[in-house]
Amino acid sequence: MAFARTYAVTLVGVEGIIVEVQADLEPGVASFALVGLPDKTLVESRDRVRAAVANAGIEWPQRKLTIGLSPASVPKSGSGFDLAVATAVLGAAELIDPRSLTDLVMIGELGLDGRVRPVRGVLPAVLAAAEAGYEQVVVPECSAAEAALVPGISVLGVRSLRQLVAVLTDTPVPDEEPDAPGRPDPLLSGFSFPGAGIGAPSRTADGRRLDFADVAGQHLARSALEVAAAGGHHIYLKGPPGAGKTMLAERLPGIMPALDRTAALEVTAVHSVAGVLQAGGPLLSRPPYCAPHHSATMQSLVGGGNGLPRPGAVSLAHRGVLFLDEAPEFGAKALDALRQPLESGHVVIARAAGVVRLPAQFLMVLAANPCPCGRHGTQGDPCDCMPSVVRRYQARLSGPLLDRVDLRVDVDRVSRAELIGTGKRGESTETVAARVLEARQRAEQRLAGTPWRTNGEVSGHALRTRWHAAAGAMQAAERELERGMLSARGLDRVLRVAWTVADLRGHDQPDAGDVEAALQLRTGISRGVPSIAGGAR
Repeated sequence: MAFARTYAVTLVGVEGIIVEVQADLEPGVASFALVGLPDKTLVESRDRVRAAVANAGIEWPQRKLTIGLSPASVPKSGSGFDLAVATAVLGAAELIDPRSLTDLVMIGELGLDGRVRPVRGVLPAVLAAAEAGYEQVVVPECSAAEAALVPGISVLGVRSLRQLVAVLTDTPVPDEEPDAPGRPDPLLSGFSFPGAGIGAPSRTADGRRLDFADVAGQHLARSALEVAAAGGHHIYLKGPPGAGKTMLAERLPGIMPALDRTAALEVTAVHSVAGVLQAGGPLLSRPPYCAPHHSATMQSLVGGGNGLPRPGAVSLAHRGVLFLDEAPEFGAKALDALRQPLESGHVVIARAAGVVRLPAQFLMVLAANPCPCGRHGTQGDPCDCMPSVVRRYQARLSGPLLDRVDLRVDVDRVSRAELIGTGKRGESTETVAARVLEARQRAEQRLAGTPWRTNGEVSGHALRTRWHAAAGAMQAAERELERGMLSARGLDRVLRVAWTVADLRGHDQPDAGDVEAALQLRTGISRGVPSIAGGAR
């Protein structure tokens, strides 16, 4: 009897579990059994591995072969086990020294020609290997840069099974035949799944970078977005078509601070699992932007799919912006499914195959017209909708969902003077981003030693007991609570926004003016506050 073992990683959501891949060869009729709760893709590895070994010029052992995946109680999925299965078989056949495999974690799919193809989720898989104490991983050559993002790990990138066998047997590594210049790499075929509304346009059609200064007018909306970026507050933009709601939302990621390394690893890992991270791409350092179409299902928003759930739009927008344009056109169930991640910062999805916890700490931007025709409440252009139609349209955004939105802004039509450029030009993205960064740093200093990083994350109890507004500053908000204009959650959110306004204005604690500004942004009712964010000082 011959035996060998090596290691691979299975992903449950964005978390990896180390799997021991065992190969056992016994005398008997040639067969290939795979045990340990493999899914359909993994069961098919038997044919891929056998063909890859043969096309690599290595003789396949003609004996009874059993591959065990341990722990056997954990479901395994994906084609990333191919490389580990192939080397374990060769180790059991003593074509490779079995001792050289025991400290390696192998991740990769095998083509029938023996080439090693990339798989999704390399970064979280290598992170799991590092946390488990492993120091060496073998990955596809085009995924080596992604794996190398994990500190303390030695990464071996291979292009074919022949190369890996040569390394393990200490023989000369063969050179793979290069692809024709200018042709796409066949190894990457079908690896990435573009779409999903990922990525805000970074430049205009004429090649210029998106700039906040391009937004004509909309001073209140610009200030509200500055507050949203500084404190991580959700925002609702309502106004007629063509007022600039989408234009404003697309420029929001540009004024948000860059991700620190921990957040960047989290975001890159999610995108790697979802298959929207280009192979060999760098660490994602900017907040992501996800804008799904309003026909998106609940599963595509919060995560789902057959077997173990995959990340949805809320996870792809983790540490970034989730923009829901034409929000009332989304399904009611899909919108209400956002309520739990808006509060907790993660999604827990239960399926028959298991329970998955996915990160979902995002800044949500809702945009909507006032009615189906878009002219309700506008001057000089009467609305054609019946009052009952307007009420039904506006009621598509439920009260519990809107209660979790901190900022509500009416985006009016731009005036002629503002549109043709005779008015004062707005501030640039760089200017606004500098103020946002300064406000974030003030908040981080105040929240040091706590699990929170922005004002929008702080719990209501902590706000009421640890960080108080100035004496008498909350009187206006408390009156709104007594009148029923604010819920208890709404009062906490007003205080959160007031702290962000105070950070932007350079105040040590919110005063009455900061709370009035927060109330104006929360209720959408003008309270005569002359300036909200720091730019209007």
